[in-house]
Amino acid sequence: MHLAKRQRGIDATAVVQLLLQLPSFLLGLVIVTTLSHLLFPGMGWLGVLLWLASGGLAFHRPTERVLARHLLNLRHPTPGESDRLEPLWREVTARMGVEGRVYELWIEDSDHLNALAAAGHIVGVTRISLERLSDGQLAAVLAHELGHHVRGHAWSLLLGQWYAVPGSFAWTAVRRLIRLTIGVGRRRVGFWTAALLVAVSVIALTLAWKYWFLTLTLVIGPYLLAAVARRTELRADHHAVAAGFGPMLAEVLHMMQAAEREGGHATASALSGCGKTAAIDPPTAARGGRRSLSGKLLSSHPDYHTRLHRVASCVERR
Repeated sequence: MHLAKRQRGIDATAVVQLLLQLPSFLLGLVIVTTLSHLLFPGMGWLGVLLWLASGGLAFHRPTERVLARHLLNLRHPTPGESDRLEPLWREVTARMGVEGRVYELWIEDSDHLNALAAAGHIVGVTRISLERLSDGQLAAVLAHELGHHVRGHAWSLLLGQWYAVPGSFAWTAVRRLIRLTIGVGRRRVGFWTAALLVAVSVIALTLAWKYWFLTLTLVIGPYLLAAVARRTELRADHHAVAAGFGPMLAEVLHMMQAAEREGGHATASALSGCGKTAAIDPPTAARGGRRSLSGKLLSSHPDYHTRLHRVASCVERR
């Protein structure tokens, strides 16, 4: 086995993911700084430093395991599952020149064909994937997820999402406050309660108007991030094709496409890039209908026709 000198990298899509999260990071920094100085006068800087340093936990193995088990609902493989996965993983990593022992394989007890790459070292597949996919197809899925890791998609997305949490909470609170204020106007409540809600809403709207650029970025940010996420999927597909798994990956994509046409959600979320974001709008998928325009724009995955066309083109070039 020849190990590549450079085991990991960061491609353009991972860089853009981080840049698109920058406004949310700055908003989070302002919120954390303000709260730290209010709660710990004279020591507010310490809270800011701890928050900034907390991003490093994304690469801390024990923290990753907590993330996998409690946030992603993953578990360690059984001996039988390991016997199936380990040889395939060794083949995939050997073809790519990657040290496979750096990563950890996890299982999700799900009836959906799916796989994910998360944090710095997590590669997860669902139980049904082990049962339904052939060795070649499963290896192609693993190669796709490994592509997310070696190209920097997984860690850059997690890091951006982590630092965006304070801003996301604040944005959610503002939207709920506005809806609450509108609801107050439709029913009878105490005068002072209504006055307080209106006053707070006016202040929030004033700040949003004053910092309109930041507000606009937060509004359109999810659409831009979804567009970049779709690009990362194509990059990960290309990575699997370059390792020689193109035909098997195409077979998996055809299975996913057939399941979507039948209106099922069983394979719609397969090959989830860096988390559990489905490739199709869940409410629409449950009805067997078509995605809305917003669903398409917010989808983290390209449509299957695009992916299959790109895979076929890459295979032909090889």
